[in-house]
Amino acid sequence: MKRLPMLALVLLAGCARRDATSPPATVRAAATDSMRSQALIDSGNAAIRVKDYDGAARRYASAVAIRPDDPAAYYGLGMALARLGRDDEAREAYARSRELQSRAADTTTHAR
Repeated sequence: MKRLPMLALVLLAGCARRDATSPPATVRAAATDSMRSQALIDSGNAAIRVKDYDGAARRYASAVAIRPDDPAAYYGLGMALARLGRDDEAREAYARSRELQSRAADTTTHAR
């Protein structure tokens, strides 16, 4: 009879331990953010195709809010804003996209 409570404690302790193969919470959150951002970009692309530029701009802006380091989100935002005639904002979004793209290229080049 004494073994049953001890066995339960051992099992509970094992369950409480994080699996060594599962990624840390910050990695999982970043992956989730990346997937959410990409889904918004894809949705923005679909909105562009049907000429819903306002909807596209909102989706790309949401992607930017989730991942402010994503050049694709800024590029899409620039595209949608340009189609809405918001040229100054579009230029800013395109410039941010180029800057992020350039930074990524520099990081890749220096890592070699």
